[in-house]
This record gives sequence, C-alpha cells and structure tokens, in this order.
Amino acid sequence: MNKVYQFLNLHFGEEAKDKVLENVTSSISFRGANVWILACAIAVASVGLNVNSTAVIIGAMLISPLMGPIVGAGFALAIYDFDLLKKSIKNLAIATVVSLFVSFLYFLLSPFKEAQSELLARTAPNIYDVLIAFFGGLAGVIALTRVEKGNPIPGVAIATALMPPLCTAGYGLAIGNFSYFGGALYLYTINCFFICISTFLIVKLLKYPKVKFVDSAREKRITRTITTLILVILIPSFYLAYQLLQEKKYSQNVDAFLQEEFINKGYTLIYEKTSFNSRPKKIELAFLDKKFANTEIEDLNKKLTDYGITNTDLVIRQDSTDLKRDILAEISKQSRNVSEKDVTIQNLRTELSTYTFNDAELIKEINILFPELAPYSIGKQLVVVNPDSSFHQNIITYSAQKPLNDNTTLKLQKWLENKLGTKSVRIVRAN
Repeated sequence: MNKVYQFLNLHFGEEAKDKVLENVTSSISFRGANVWILACAIAVASVGLNVNSTAVIIGAMLISPLMGPIVGAGFALAIYDFDLLKKSIKNLAIATVVSLFVSFLYFLLSPFKEAQSELLARTAPNIYDVLIAFFGGLAGVIALTRVEKGNPIPGVAIATALMPPLCTAGYGLAIGNFSYFGGALYLYTINCFFICISTFLIVKLLKYPKVKFVDSAREKRITRTITTLILVILIPSFYLAYQLLQEKKYSQNVDAFLQEEFINKGYTLIYEKTSFNSRPKKIELAFLDKKFANTEIEDLNKKLTDYGITNTDLVIRQDSTDLKRDILAEISKQSRNVSEKDVTIQNLRTELSTYTFNDAELIKEINILFPELAPYSIGKQLVVVNPDSSFHQNIITYSAQKPLNDNTTLKLQKWLENKLGTKSVRIVRAN
C-alpha cells in the first residue's frame, strides 16, 4: 500500500510552494507586452477561424497568455488570498475585453464572413467541453507545481482552447448573431471556471498555506458559492449534450428512413434538407424523376414513426422552378466553401495532366496503322532549351527489333502532328 501511495504521491518532484506562488502572481498582470501578445494571438486565432485552419488556431493558443489570471484566481481561492483574487479577476476581465474587441474588429473588417466549421464548433458547448476544461486544467496545474514543468503546459493551452471561443464571440458580435456570441461566451466561461476549479482542488490537495485566517462559517459560504456556480454552469452543458445526442440519433433515423424507403427502391435523391430545430421538425426531399401522389406522401409521413422519427413533417419538393433555385443556391454555397486542400488537389491534377498521355483511341489507331512500332511508349516531356526557355514535347519511344525506315517514320510523325494538333512530336528508337 505504501508503494502505491509513493507511486501516486503528488508531492514527489514538487516545486517549492513560495516559488510556485511567485510564478503564478507574476503571470497574472496584463500590462504592456502581455496585452500586445494577447492581441496578436487573438488576431492570429481569428484569421485561423476565418480560413478554417486548425494549425493556425493551435499556434494562436500556444501564444496566448490567458491562462495566467485564471490559474491565479484558482490559487487565490484555495489560499484565501482575496487581494490576489480581485487582481486575477480584474486582469481576466481586461484580457477578455481586449480579446473581444480585437476579434470583433477583425471580423467586422474581414470580407469573408461565412461561418466555417471551426467557428461553428464553438457555438454550442456541452458536458464534454466541461470535462476537457477540468482535466486539462488539472494537468496544467500539476505541471505548474513541478520542478520540471515538462510538456503538459503547451498541451493544456491547446486542449482547454481559451482563444477560439473568444474569437467566435467577437465574430458573433461582428455579424450581429447573438446566438453565436452567447454560445461562444458560455464555452469560454466553462473553460475559465473549470480550469480555476481544477487549480483550486490541486492547491488544496497539495496543502498550500492560507494567506489569511478564515473562520469556518465564511469557509462554508465560499464552498457553497463555488458549488452553486458549478451547478449553474453544469446544468446547461448537460442539456446541450442531451440535445446533441438527440440530434445525432435523429440524423441516424432519417438516414435509415431515406435508405430503406427511397434509395433501396432505386429513386435518385437530388435534394435533402433536414430542419432539426424547427417546430415541428422538417425533412425536405426532391427526386430526379419520381413523382409522388398526395396519398403516397401521406403514407410516407405515417411511416416516419416506424423509424423513431416523431414530430416531423416530410415534404417532397416537386415544384421544379423553386427546387432548381434552391439547388443552385446550395451548389453556389458549396462552391464558395471549397477548401484549400481541394484547390491544391485540382492544381496538382492540372499540372499532372501536362505530363500524362491518356488518349486510348489514338493508341488503338497507332496499333492498327503502325503494328511494326510495338513495343513503344508515348508521353509528354519537358524539354529545357536554356534556363529561361522550355516547352512540352510529345515523344514516342519504340523498341522494335527492326528500326522504322525514314518514310514510315516521317509518315507516323506527320500523322501524329495532325491528330494531336501540334508540330512538337518526336519519334525515338530505344537502344
């Protein structure tokens, strides 16, 4: 039992308590360089969210000095240093306002205001975000109290993700979407509060000395206040997690319904829109050539309950004019959201096409008209004349035992020039 205790003992490798407290206190203040670093980090994170770049967002989280006052508040609560607590809350408020202002200004000026997936991910927090903040905070504070800080500190900055919710809140303000603003600010509050609580618990566990004597009645009031705040923050997160689970189940049921009732029967689905948050919920569909009678639509609506889909209206769009407009709008929206990866792939394909030869019909004709050429290879090659001049040339390299005579070679060359519409053709016999 003693070995297990030694194995799990948090006091092993612990930094001196006064030195840890000194480091925590020094990282709380937001003045001068810290404000500028925070503003730059927020700007970087905003750009990352705007262009949907995870790597840029992670970089911004590593730059951010936001953790300082949050950890400071947790320490202050645990050791009953109310002056330090006031200072931590004041500096966290300053940091929050600066961050919101910078992100609001960026998104207000940015011409790209489309809500990307990285932005949307921060608008509906749930219980899983609570767990991430709490356990991430635990890891961070444990690392902070060690002699050797190690790798957890940057990892905690990434995992607890304080920057992206603030930027998303700024985005919500800039576009006037207070649902995004409220959801993102709630996620930010969750992260701050549960990092603070995890700090409080570790500091208590490590038995840091109290700065001020607090009577038992006041200590109980502080504990009750913390417990109440935990419940106030937890309850909405549980509700949002429940909503997320319900939406996932609903989506799976809709997919099963579509598969069984339409796709398996050979109907070509060309339009699908599911409105989970409308009352009642709505499934809108359209098909390539299948027309449904009103009685068929009524029967399909009745079948929804067989798949666990309740309080839902099934609407089959059969008005070609309105449907065409909606489909074109959806295509236009998707084309605006083409990712950087897709653009890169298309550019590579275009570049690759300049070096590949893929004309099966031409190869078939060569085999008929010039059977003596086989075996041969045909392709495009970059010919460099000098460092500033180059061109692509179509080359046929053949390995026949008997070389083509001059007349056949000339005939093949003229024929290829005519077929390919270029004078850049060369015929080479491999040695």
